[in-house]
Parts: sequence; structure tokens; C-alpha cells
Amino acid sequence: MALESHQKIERNATLLLTLSFLVVTVGGIVEIAPLFYLENTIEDVDGMRPYSPLELAGREVFIREGCYNCHSQMIRPMRDEVERYGHYSLAAESQYDHPFQWGSKRTGPDLARVGGRYSDAWHVDHFTDPQSVVPESVMPAYAFLADNILRPTYIVDLMRTHRLVGVPYTDEMLEMAREDFIQQATDFGDPGVVDRYPGAQQRDFDGQPEVTEMDALIAYMQMLGTLVDFSTFTPDESR
Repeated sequence: MALESHQKIERNATLLLTLSFLVVTVGGIVEIAPLFYLENTIEDVDGMRPYSPLELAGREVFIREGCYNCHSQMIRPMRDEVERYGHYSLAAESQYDHPFQWGSKRTGPDLARVGGRYSDAWHVDHFTDPQSVVPESVMPAYAFLADNILRPTYIVDLMRTHRLVGVPYTDEMLEMAREDFIQQATDFGDPGVVDRYPGAQQRDFDGQPEVTEMDALIAYMQMLGTLVDFSTFTPDESR
């Protein structure tokens, strides 16, 4: 009897289309409707903060050079991924990413937990001549980044744009953005940038007196995956 009823539906295009539409509609409502009653679908995680001005500028270099085409920033909750790269990626770790850098393939390794795994000197060598540190690498050289002086001319505008889409940059952060940009890449030791961006690493990243695109990109690399303390992190099972 059930088979005969199913055959009637399959042979009647109008009935099949109508029932399919009803199933998709009901399923869509069940999936989407609850989201309208939630203030935030992303779990708050201790340690997460907006990018510092220098890190944000480095992220722009990362995007401009198309690094996401070969390097993802999303560790899936699978055993092989976690054992190779570290704790699986949390939604909160991408909440300030516009656009996100999850990527779609991996020609090179995932970068979600690359922060602190290598020294600044290693990164300089890697960007200058990738094959000098990873002989089998097919990555092109980015030595020119060390020659490109980076000035904070538009950093405030960039941060304001990110604030428009929900990144919680404060008025103080915007006011001090240009100074923080310079201070993070120097050895002057002004603690202001670290106070405003806890966990920000402050030093001369590429060993040159002026702030370069190499400085910014390495600053961005060195913070990836370092903001959340996974030794104490416990997921919210109620969500």
C-alpha cells in the first residue's frame, strides 16, 4: 500500500513538486526560526579580542597576496586534524574576521594554530625563500614584503569599517590606532598597545628599523591560535 502511494506521488509531477516544497519549507522553518530568538549564535570565549592595528594590517596583506588559496584557517573536529594541527577551530575565533579565512583547500598546512610555532626569524626566511626552510615547498617567495614600508595612513578608516560590521573597536582604540601600529613593531616598550589588545606581541618582527609589510604579516601569523587558552577551555554544552 505504501509503495503504491509512493508511485502515485512519483508519477504526478505537480503533486511531487508540491510535497517537496512543503518538506523543504517545514525543514527550513525548523532550522531558521530559532535563530531569530537568539541574540548571538557564537559562544563567548575568554581571550578573544579584535585584531590590533598591526595584526589587522598584516591580515590585509595575507588576503591581498591570496594566502587563503593554499592555506586554510579551520581545523575540523576530526582525529587526524586535531593530532596534526591542534584543537579544532571555534566559531568565536572567526567572529571578528571580515571576510573569514577558512579557505577551501590546503596546498600548504593549516594556519589556525601557527602562532608561536616558529620564530620570527624562521618566518622571515620562509617568506623570503620558502625552499630554504621547507625544501619541498611550492610556495612563491615574498621577499618584497621586507622592502615595502607600511605606514598607518588608512588604519583608522579600516578599523572604523570593521566596527560598522560589529567588531568592538572602542573610541580609544581608534584614537590610538596609529601609535599602536608603530609601537607594536618596535622595541620602545610602550605597554599601551598590550593593554588595549591583551596578548598582543610587541617587538621588531623582521629586524628592520621601519615598519614593513613583513612586520605586519608576521605579527598576524604569530597571534593566530594564541588567544584562547585551550588548557582551561571547556565548551558550553548547553548551546
